[in-house]
Amino acid sequence: MATLIRRFASGRGLALTLLLFGLLLVLLILMGRATTNSAKFGQMYGWLLLVSAIGLGALASLILYNLIALIGLYRRRAPGSRLTLRLTGIFALLAITPVALVYGFSLHFLQRGIDSWFDVQVDRGLENALELSRTALDLRMREVLKQALRVAVSVADSDGEQAGRRLDDLLDLGEASELTLFGQGGRIIATASMDPAAILPHPPPETALLQVRQGRNYVGLEPIGDAGFHVRVVVPATSLGNEERQLQALFPVTDRLSLLADAVQAAFDSYRELIFLRAPLKASFTLTLSLALLLAVLAAFWAAFYTARRLVQPLRELVDGTQAVAVGQFNKQLAGAGAGSDELGFLVESFNQMIRNLAQAHDAAQRSQGLVESQRAYLETVLARLSSGVLTMDQGGRLQTCNAAASQILEVDLQEYLGADSQWIAVAHPMLQEFIAAIGPHLTETGDWRQEIAWFGTAGRRILMCRGSSLPDAVGLHGGHVIVFDDITHVVQVEREAAWSEVARRLAHEIKNPLTPIQLAAERIRHKYLKQFDEEQGKVLERGTHTIVQQVQAMKEMVDAFSEYARPPRLQLAPLELNEFVTEVLYLYRDYPAGVEIKLDLTQEPLRVNGDKGRLRQLLHNLVKNAIEAIRDGHGSTLWISTRREHVAGTDRVELSVRDDGPGFPDSVHANAFEPYVTTKLKGTGLGLAIVKKIVEEHGGWIQLETPADGGARIAIRLPIFHDGADAPTPPAVPAAPLHTDKEAAG
Repeated sequence: MATLIRRFASGRGLALTLLLFGLLLVLLILMGRATTNSAKFGQMYGWLLLVSAIGLGALASLILYNLIALIGLYRRRAPGSRLTLRLTGIFALLAITPVALVYGFSLHFLQRGIDSWFDVQVDRGLENALELSRTALDLRMREVLKQALRVAVSVADSDGEQAGRRLDDLLDLGEASELTLFGQGGRIIATASMDPAAILPHPPPETALLQVRQGRNYVGLEPIGDAGFHVRVVVPATSLGNEERQLQALFPVTDRLSLLADAVQAAFDSYRELIFLRAPLKASFTLTLSLALLLAVLAAFWAAFYTARRLVQPLRELVDGTQAVAVGQFNKQLAGAGAGSDELGFLVESFNQMIRNLAQAHDAAQRSQGLVESQRAYLETVLARLSSGVLTMDQGGRLQTCNAAASQILEVDLQEYLGADSQWIAVAHPMLQEFIAAIGPHLTETGDWRQEIAWFGTAGRRILMCRGSSLPDAVGLHGGHVIVFDDITHVVQVEREAAWSEVARRLAHEIKNPLTPIQLAAERIRHKYLKQFDEEQGKVLERGTHTIVQQVQAMKEMVDAFSEYARPPRLQLAPLELNEFVTEVLYLYRDYPAGVEIKLDLTQEPLRVNGDKGRLRQLLHNLVKNAIEAIRDGHGSTLWISTRREHVAGTDRVELSVRDDGPGFPDSVHANAFEPYVTTKLKGTGLGLAIVKKIVEEHGGWIQLETPADGGARIAIRLPIFHDGADAPTPPAVPAAPLHTDKEAAG
């Protein structure tokens, strides 16, 4: 017995336990049916109750054994015992609560329902219905009795065939189904029946004949064979000879009346039976319902134990497996995989499959990581070798990657700002604000875009050609942006200067041809007609022809400037000391107009450059003349010229700076000041600064325009320093221009 209980408790006797539950359930159903059947109530109920009690006791013992075993495990702090006890309590509570609630309401309604069966009005109604049916039958019996008496009078003196014919006639006229005239000793004198198959009439009972002989009529409701209920009437039919005769008449009762009468009688008898069993019914129903409740509670406890044990066991194994995986043991396999076909068994199998997949994925990840690292190194090498700047940003505008070219072009070490927001980078480096503001709107777009961006770096105005494209994320949505940009400042400038050179060449060609004939024609008119006019007219002619010749000469000089700008350079490079050269050129301005002071701030260390003296002299003349004219126009007073040595990015260079305190450059021309035909003077050609820039580029340098905070303008020229024994830099082939010291050439 103990072994059986242990098998039940451990779950191995699941089939036997379910069989026990099924047996108890069948017993409860039989008890319910016996309760509703009074004939079987006394015979079966006791045995059913005894067997049910034995079964419930066995089930209670099983539950108690499980509970004691679980409490013992809990006290010993066995793994999973706490969770098992908690789950058992929760499952049992969830199952018992609704069952107990239903039991309470069911018991209440059962008591009320049984009491409602025995209402006084119901009892009285059934008695009235029974009395009504009896009254209806009595009325019917009195009517047929009268008919039978009339028939008896009609056939009293008839005999033999005459009596038979008389009965047939009366049978057709009346409601009787059979008429029989009996003589002494029960002799049949004559009979008539509605049933042609009937050979002999239905004999009356002896009690009926005895009652008639005693002088009383007999009327009764009796079943006649298979014909249903009939009213049997037996009355005396004494003949003139005082022979004792009896007339029997059978009158059929209608089926509906018969059924109603039977139903009323059956209902009344059943009701009386229920009244007799009222108290036992209440007790039996209550006991049956209580047994059902007890069975449900015990079943809930057993199911809770069984379910909790099945749930906890795989979970305990999963915990062990998870801990093994956490420390990197990907070869861990849970025991008992596939032993169960439920979800937990599937979970164990899935866990084992996951471990196998993790092991494969781990190996694949190791291989992929090596491949990714090699690809990353290759990509970094490619990006490092690119001359184009490359940036990648996420959806929020945070810098993700960059290459060395990007840092070089933007003049900022972007590696320090990986992961930083682009707006924060713009705050840290204000010179990048224009660049970041230009690319910012594109970061929320999808698709490719292209834009030319101008910004000012330490080397002046730069032009960047930017191309961008959105990057899809893992699900194909917008996951960031890649931006590729190139510094096309030199390309744009070369293209623009080539275009302006072509324009200047064509202008010089088209304008210079008619200038000499115009000048000669004016001088010929003056020479021919001056002596023919009087003094006043001669003065007018003199002024007119002089103006024509003067303006033609000015136009020739402008055409020469155009030609010089468009002419390819012919440099004669030689080492020269820059400080001495500047001092020599500025000596020519020792008689500069009053009110303008020129201050020199030349470095003490020697600064040697490889340059063309004539071109550099033209450059310095143009800058000084522009500065003096700006000082006059702006009511300034001082012109500063300085030199200094710089060492940037491993290269030595010299800076020549010309600064004045005049009105400075307007914002409208600041960005294009070095382009041809850009000027703020009424009579300027706009070629002065363009020629200066061209000369600087011929010598491998660059020029920058600045606006100091205290006003005025500053032009900084940076040239490479010449080192003895080193190869002189080869300047680019850019058209040169001759030295011009007039205002037009200075532009």
